[in-house]
Amino acid sequence: MDITIHASFLPQTDPDAALRFYRDTLGFEVRNDVGYGGMRWITVGPPDQPGTSIVLHPPHADPGVTDDERRTVAEMMAKGTYAGIVLATRDVDATFAQLQAGDTDVVQEPIDQPYGIRDCAVRDPAGNLIRIQQIA
Repeated sequence: MDITIHASFLPQTDPDAALRFYRDTLGFEVRNDVGYGGMRWITVGPPDQPGTSIVLHPPHADPGVTDDERRTVAEMMAKGTYAGIVLATRDVDATFAQLQAGDTDVVQEPIDQPYGIRDCAVRDPAGNLIRIQQIA
């Protein structure tokens, strides 16, 4: 099989704040920015990985979601327990220093994990957990 990761989805509650974080703070390029029915989907990704994207979507976009489910999702997003993604960098300490210099919500400073990974963690403006691991 020849399978790759093409896109991953993360909810966003403020498209402009999400855009500033993923484009301006993380340095991702904007691949698509689409509005429909008062909602907005933004696709971003690393400039050197044109085949891999993150779609930042409104959490209430699915018409099958009930009002109770919407409230639950909103509560989980506010706590930072709804969604997340793991990114990688060659130098987690330098990446963290750049993130910390901005207005980034830091969850965990760089640390050597007992399972052999050095990583840090931040939250995006919607509360999504973003772990950044150092690759060899």
